Amino acid sequence: MSPLRESIQEYLALRRSLGFKLRDAGICLSKFAAFLEARGAIHITTRIALEWAQQSQFAQPSTWAQRLGYVRGFARHHVASDAQTEIPPPGLLPFRPQRARPYLYSEEEIAHLLRCALDLPPRDGLRPRTYHCLLGLLSVTGLRIGEAIRLQLEDVNLQDGLLTIRGTKFGKSRLVPIHRSTQEVLAQYRAHRDRCVADRNPSAFFFVTGRGHHLDVGDVHRTFYKLSHRVGLRAVGASHGPRLHDFRHRFAVQTLLQWYRSGEDAERRLPVLSTYLGHVHVADTYWYLSACPELMAQAVARLERRWEQQP
Repeated sequence: MSPLRESIQEYLALRRSLGFKLRDAGICLSKFAAFLEARGAIHITTRIALEWAQQSQFAQPSTWAQRLGYVRGFARHHVASDAQTEIPPPGLLPFRPQRARPYLYSEEEIAHLLRCALDLPPRDGLRPRTYHCLLGLLSVTGLRIGEAIRLQLEDVNLQDGLLTIRGTKFGKSRLVPIHRSTQEVLAQYRAHRDRCVADRNPSAFFFVTGRGHHLDVGDVHRTFYKLSHRVGLRAVGASHGPRLHDFRHRFAVQTLLQWYRSGEDAERRLPVLSTYLGHVHVADTYWYLSACPELMAQAVARLERRWEQQP
């Protein structure tokens, strides 16, 4: 193995030990190493990094920027063992990703979705209960869909009202407390689940199919889209519309609004919400302030009150 490839493996191992998965980065850096070897290059230079990042003329600018970002991160590590390494400066191939505009579900829309979930076929099977419980849990906890469907039986503590969320972004785990009413719904689903799949050697996951298998995230999304069409959240044939992830946006926004309306210091409590949601940086949670006009209005009103109180 060449010194460059050894350095790449060390870099990836180090970053992964900190919780970063780096699946795409690992693949791209391996291809970058092959690119350097094919050109007989011994050192990383900005010119050759740009050439590699922009290889495909059909790729989106976001892909170019991402590929160069992988090289930049590795170059910062590699320069310690190769002083001739050039670190591509920030600002080359600039790209600013745009966040999807969140959809804030109303209480009525969520209730309608949950009712329609209970009408899924087969009406007497486990599937309707699974989606009714899963969508309800997303709406009241702000979990990511992947976190919810990865819950195992041992992760759902119905006695203490705690969910253990494992293997989240950056490999971190966290505890999520749930309300007593949520505990009751989960307990009812657990009992129904156990009766339906008792003789099918079910998996250890909490949410399962009627055959006792782990839910497939693609099937979950497709079922949600069908329900969205049925309740009018998506037009017939529309490829865009409210997403499962928007339950998470709604939870965050509703929590912040409740704090503002009750006179709580939302800024001081924001790290609590950030931890609950599993955000790595509080700045990720701050984005919700700008995503909802009502939240912005509450924040501005609070600021105006502070100005009025100043002598």
